[in-house]
Amino acid sequence: MFDKLSDRLGGVFDRLRGRGALNEADVREAMREVRVALLEADVALPVVRDFIDKVTEQAVGVQVLKSVTPGQQVVKIVNDALVDMLGAEQSDLNLAVAPPAIIMMVGLQGSGKTTTTAKIAKMLKTKQGKKVLMASLDVNRPAAQEQLGTLGTQTDVATLPIVQGQMPVDIAKRAMQAAKLQGFDVLILDTAGRLHVDQQLMDEMQAVATVAVPQEILLVVDSLTGQDAVNVAKSFGERVDLTGIVLTRMDGDARGGAALSMRAITGKPIKFAGVGEKLDAIEAFNPSRVAGRILGMGDVVGLVERASEMVEKEDAEKLAAKMAKGQFDMDDLRTQFRQMTKMGGLGALAGMMPGMKKAKQAMDASGMNDKLLVHMDAIIGSMTPKERAKPELLNAKRKIRIAKGSGMTVQDVNKLIKMHQEMASAMKRIRKMGGLKGLAAMFGGGKGGGDLGGAMEGMHGLPPGAMPPGMGGFPGMGGGGGMPPDLARLLNKKK
Repeated sequence: MFDKLSDRLGGVFDRLRGRGALNEADVREAMREVRVALLEADVALPVVRDFIDKVTEQAVGVQVLKSVTPGQQVVKIVNDALVDMLGAEQSDLNLAVAPPAIIMMVGLQGSGKTTTTAKIAKMLKTKQGKKVLMASLDVNRPAAQEQLGTLGTQTDVATLPIVQGQMPVDIAKRAMQAAKLQGFDVLILDTAGRLHVDQQLMDEMQAVATVAVPQEILLVVDSLTGQDAVNVAKSFGERVDLTGIVLTRMDGDARGGAALSMRAITGKPIKFAGVGEKLDAIEAFNPSRVAGRILGMGDVVGLVERASEMVEKEDAEKLAAKMAKGQFDMDDLRTQFRQMTKMGGLGALAGMMPGMKKAKQAMDASGMNDKLLVHMDAIIGSMTPKERAKPELLNAKRKIRIAKGSGMTVQDVNKLIKMHQEMASAMKRIRKMGGLKGLAAMFGGGKGGGDLGGAMEGMHGLPPGAMPPGMGGFPGMGGGGGMPPDLARLLNKKK
């Protein structure tokens, strides 16, 4: 997400921060590079022009140029301007009405509208405890109603029974009646995908909106369509009163022009971003956190939320009990790997870590990507239960057998053993420091050094500290700092 733009801006700001003092010419030259970067990211020209004028005016001020850290000040100004351009505040769904709250989904054919409907329904059910009913109003696309029914089964969300021959307005009325009678909190109407030149379908969409009077009308657009996504939003906004936008396939959008242009041109907030194909791969769109990712500042809050959702309570409790005794075997290490995979793997986590841009590049160059987790898991899986419980049993003969069984080399097995030894040593130090109190001390800012991040640094020849400060102690991350306080508190609460 935003990879190309982030790389370009990162280079510009690295050069600014590398200078002890800045003059107006330095800032204006940097802003010209930022302008080119935004245009290459497919951001609309009027938006780029306004953004650069606003940032330049503030950045060439006396207070910035004469500050102790002028480069850092310029980065902050750009960050604040990005947040403002993206919408300043996170915009939540308006569900504070007498139930059922009605959400109407609209969009072009192929934008991912039906899948997004199921994603939002699942999110409302699992995160907010809402009783949700989905209804497909798409009578044009073959098997569209059946598709929503299948997604309803996968997400365990109710769908309106199909009545053949009914028209969209009649289906909407039946769905509203069913939602009221059966006590649903939220009704989501999935309308037919349409072309903005299709007058009949656009009229049908207006008719449904008139009958349903939805609290939310969400436009689903494919972020990969770039500037056309903005044009789509404008054309739909002329026909119905849009309340928000959902950008799909944001995980595949390395440029990000649609996201950066959408709010400024349409005035409508981006409420959600689809970040993958799985039915839980949707995020609330938070402007300040997105700006942080673009500028390489990470998204620790997002990481906290992902950890709280993915870390299994039972696994955490078992591991905490073993850690308190200074115990850590290969099964525990395997659990750490699997938690990292659930949270999106090394690549996804790296994008949410402050200062991880260069570390991620070093990881990729050394072959330390998500395949590493799969390979290490395969090695552990080739061990017997006794060997996993007592890694000290692993002699040369056993290592050869394990390497052959996992399709890896003896050197890979040795690297895994070294990684485990680093972690086990950390567990013993925790016990000497007072069990879980010592663990909290390590999480809170001590020099952990022996966690999985530090072990991975040594394992792949990365320089010490390639895993940045502030990530020590977190399962699978960081090599020498403390866990961010918010993350530590959340994980402690999870346990």
